[in-house]
Amino acid sequence: MIQSEFSPDVVVIGAGIIGAASAWRLAESGLRVMVVERESPASGSTGKSVAGVRHQFTTETNILLARESIAEYAAMPVSGYRPEGYLMLVPAEQWDNHRAGVALQHQHGVPTQLLTPQEAQNHVPFLPGGLGGCSFCRTDGLVDAHSLTHEYVRRAREAGARFLLNTAVTGIQRQEDGWGVATRGSSGAVGTVTAPLLLNAAGAWSGELGRLAGLEIPVWPARRMVFATAPLDPPRHLPMIFDLHSGVYMRSEGQRLIFGRADPADTGWREGMNWDWLEPTLELALERFPWLESACLDRRASWWGYYEMTPDQEPIVGRMPGAEGWINACGFSGHGVMQAAAIARIVAQVAADTPPFIDIAPYSSDRFAQGLYTSRDIQL
Repeated sequence: MIQSEFSPDVVVIGAGIIGAASAWRLAESGLRVMVVERESPASGSTGKSVAGVRHQFTTETNILLARESIAEYAAMPVSGYRPEGYLMLVPAEQWDNHRAGVALQHQHGVPTQLLTPQEAQNHVPFLPGGLGGCSFCRTDGLVDAHSLTHEYVRRAREAGARFLLNTAVTGIQRQEDGWGVATRGSSGAVGTVTAPLLLNAAGAWSGELGRLAGLEIPVWPARRMVFATAPLDPPRHLPMIFDLHSGVYMRSEGQRLIFGRADPADTGWREGMNWDWLEPTLELALERFPWLESACLDRRASWWGYYEMTPDQEPIVGRMPGAEGWINACGFSGHGVMQAAAIARIVAQVAADTPPFIDIAPYSSDRFAQGLYTSRDIQL
């Protein structure tokens, strides 16, 4: 049996960037925190992400979450934050809505520029067919998601949080004094962690975690491919580029380029690289960036990982209706690294029953039961 005299106020399930940052903020607020992680910190979606962070959203909640998170990362040298920018290539039919989003970003102090396709050629050469315009934000960029997560783990431990790593959750039961979480370690040792509060930060596994407790939390895994070229000679230094027409993204990674595109049909627990997705992705990339034809693919440098998806591709954050003491911070649909720092502060406020510093009402889980949701923002 896994035994401990430590009696937590909250058990956090998941030590990706959301769970690790939340553990720090919860412990910092004075709560006794136990984190249960099935593998090691940042071993899931966090460690497999392309680690981009951007302010360029079109809804206020997302803009504020990104703004506050990026500000925190910028103040943390270990985060590896590099403001190399995001360049958005926007098709004509989306241009009016995109411009409205940029106006909203300006209201919140985000320095996004509107560019003509000709002006955007200063960042990367491309064929402008079908585009209504472009936007570029110089404070968007990249972080080292792995190092950042481990820094949050360090801070959480320093604040008194404890971690059960390489430990799977095998069952969850509602008890009079909170939630009983049954665990099994990699050695086979079993135990139970009981706490008044439970934070579901299990990423792509969040839906399954809810089902262990008899709760319906609409989060599921979606596999994503990241293709990498061989080192370019000479190298191209590119910001993150998104072609909103095709869904193709691309950026520099050292002397290489990495690129990809979401396959909406690739859901569920599928593992490994789907090389069949390379040809259709590359065809679309070449239509916009014909110079990419001279690059060579490096299969060994390519990788895959999971997104944690919801029906509207927006997260589920806050207390779970009808499940006293259960808090969700999951379903970020590829935006977890971008928003983790702000979400962690919000989780600590929710746990303390104080108003969140950013309104998270749009992310309540009951929006699905009520049918009050649509896809509202740039989803890439």
